[in-house]
Amino acid sequence: MIHTKKLGGVALTAILLSGCLSSSGGSDDANAPAPVVGGEQKLFKATLKRTAFGIPHIEADDFASMGYAYGYAQAEDNLCLLAEDTLTVRGLRARFLGADGTYQIPSNGATTTNLNADFFWRTAATDEAIAPFKTGSDPEVLEASSGYVAGFNRYLRELRNGQHPGRHEACRDEPWLMPMEEDDMYRRYFRLAVLASSSVFVEGVATAQPPATDVPELSTDQILDALADAGIEGSEDLPFPFADELPIGSNMYGLSAGASRSGESMLFGNPHFPWEKTERLYLAHIKVGDQAEIMGAALYGLPAVLIGFNDQFAWSHTVSTAFRFSFYELTLNPADPTQYLYEGEFVDMEATEITVQAMDDNGEVSDVTRTLYNSRYGPMLTFEAAGVPILNWSNAKAYTLRDANAENDRLLNQFFRWNQADSFEEFVELHGSVLGVPWVNTVATGPGKPAYYGDLTVVPNVPDAKAQACATALSPVFDLLSPGLPLMDGSRADCQWDTDADAPAEGVFGRANLPSLQRDDWVHNCNDSYWVTNPAEPLTGFAAIIGDEETPRTLRTRKCMQQVIQRLDGSDGKPGSTGFDLANLQDIVLDSSLQSEQLAREDVLSAYCPIGTLLSSGGQPVDISEACSILQAWDGTHNLGSVGGHIWREFWRNIDPLPVESPDKWRTPFDSSDPVNTPAMLNVASPLVQAAFADGVKAIQDSPMAMDAAMGDLQVSGIHDTVIPVFGGEGFEGAFTIASSRPHDISDGRYDVNYGNSYIQTVTWDDEGQPVAEGFVTYSQSTDPASPYYKDMTEAYSGKQWIRFPYTQEEIDSDPGLVEYRLVELAR
Repeated sequence: MIHTKKLGGVALTAILLSGCLSSSGGSDDANAPAPVVGGEQKLFKATLKRTAFGIPHIEADDFASMGYAYGYAQAEDNLCLLAEDTLTVRGLRARFLGADGTYQIPSNGATTTNLNADFFWRTAATDEAIAPFKTGSDPEVLEASSGYVAGFNRYLRELRNGQHPGRHEACRDEPWLMPMEEDDMYRRYFRLAVLASSSVFVEGVATAQPPATDVPELSTDQILDALADAGIEGSEDLPFPFADELPIGSNMYGLSAGASRSGESMLFGNPHFPWEKTERLYLAHIKVGDQAEIMGAALYGLPAVLIGFNDQFAWSHTVSTAFRFSFYELTLNPADPTQYLYEGEFVDMEATEITVQAMDDNGEVSDVTRTLYNSRYGPMLTFEAAGVPILNWSNAKAYTLRDANAENDRLLNQFFRWNQADSFEEFVELHGSVLGVPWVNTVATGPGKPAYYGDLTVVPNVPDAKAQACATALSPVFDLLSPGLPLMDGSRADCQWDTDADAPAEGVFGRANLPSLQRDDWVHNCNDSYWVTNPAEPLTGFAAIIGDEETPRTLRTRKCMQQVIQRLDGSDGKPGSTGFDLANLQDIVLDSSLQSEQLAREDVLSAYCPIGTLLSSGGQPVDISEACSILQAWDGTHNLGSVGGHIWREFWRNIDPLPVESPDKWRTPFDSSDPVNTPAMLNVASPLVQAAFADGVKAIQDSPMAMDAAMGDLQVSGIHDTVIPVFGGEGFEGAFTIASSRPHDISDGRYDVNYGNSYIQTVTWDDEGQPVAEGFVTYSQSTDPASPYYKDMTEAYSGKQWIRFPYTQEEIDSDPGLVEYRLVELAR
């Protein structure tokens, strides 16, 4: 049947194959087919409304129908991206995209070839690996997942039937655009679960092979010497997991009555995620009968809300510092490098032969076969940095890992149960009792409720004493490069992970041994550890694998805390009474100021500008006079109209690698009793700092960038087909408002933003207890250039035009951009 109706000035026409797509109205209910009781047919029926900026509002009587509408809406907005991810988790990239094509996971820094990616996902996301994600999940998860597949496939059928002309040109005619299967959903869930663990080692797992010739074992000193020769002096020069953190981040505040002007609680959440690939966030509002109503964002392909709000609570997440895995060192049989010692006996590794189809440059497809290996702990792997083999498969030793999130069958239950929670108290209780959050901290509050923080996540139960007792000869390398990441002796049963009495599964910490805090004023996290969630009440005494304590915080975290402290004591100079309201919270979180500028600009300019010329690190004289003049007048932010901030950024890019404890960096050292204000006083007398300033100025002089350019002329969206200016800065320079260009390259005279502020929500509650929420999806809802929702939110974000998230029925129905239709299908 065909239905056309104009709503909010938008004409909607749909031609259906196996169901109905109609404007809302009671007449269609009578024509909807009845479900077949006891049969194999499923009735999907949902109302889908889109308000301005393409925000879907889905209402259904059951989770299957909710998932159906969710899958349809996401396919409509992001078909090609979702289809490519399906191709990835099936291990078919090399077959359709070429064996030598590049595969990247921007969220964890992994880069390899399509061929290696296929081998990794074929050995990681097996039927056996995803089975617990199905058998351990609640019925709501299973139903929503099934519905999502049906909704996605329905949109795909419509596209292939000639509907939606002009849409999804990047993939609509590609052979790899295939219908989804339910197992694809669980492979996707598995992929997200291991984002901060196994999938960091895509190449190392996919290529790990026993030595064919004599491969000697490297000593600790040999590895450290080789890293030093390669210019690696600390973890900041290495990829995750040896770097200090994942290449993704977030900021969040929970503000209770003690921090609020009105006495009503507020929440701010803002993940810093890639603007490309499937770790984008998608905003939706879902209502399932009387079981759930929630609004917020989820990573693509998940029919739930992962960060969001309703009339009872709001929450957000930031990437946690805890490690989700541990390495094990295996002692090998000298006569067979695929056997390892365990409890006094040599046991065989599990060998699996995998065949992948691969297309070469000529379009020819052939089979490629490898045998990959697993130990009792998990996959065998190798890992190198700057060409230095840190984890190597020699004739004497080999390395494997155990991944707690590969065993986390509670992940989906956590979020689906949160989406159905009836109160703030239930939300907090579920955090610890389900314990399925994979790799993020949580902050939450509710109307009239305290501010809550918890790093109640899936963490291997490796107390410090066990990590020390099970250490190997190579453990000192880890202690230097990645404190807290265990490398343990795999030959001993007593080096298996412990299990707490209150843990929901074997091998992980329970709630009592994980950090959490409730306060009546405020909590925060900006990606440093739990230690000073609120500096008035430090959290201490937890295992090193969870995070560090009494150590320097990043400049971004210091700014995170400073902004709240100064708002509460009034020292930020903002008008009116102290404390937060929604307006000044929004002003603060997007103000684009920099901690590094506040700490050091005055000293830098006073020390260097009278000189006029400084020597670069290469020994060349650099005229800094023009840069000094511009920086003297700079407003200290990276707002669109701010002139000169790029000079400071390139200077601080050279400062950042200096270790925090280096006397060449700060004259006032870190003091654990004052983590907000120390370290301080940049050592402008240091030749390294002087050269860093000269190098930063020279980088601009040698680029197409004008020295006096405004940030809005330099920094633009790197993913859209038109120029959209983007405000904000980099985390390393102490920006809270994040806009990042990766990799760094100013040879084209621009910062092309492809990472940073992503989903943003500010939430409070009105006198009737209804949520008042505003925010952005900074890169917009759709990745299809033909969509009306491809760049509209990005343009609003560029202008700091906060978008109201309609929640009540009245707000939704009165939205001037409303498009409403009903999705119905009787599927077999």
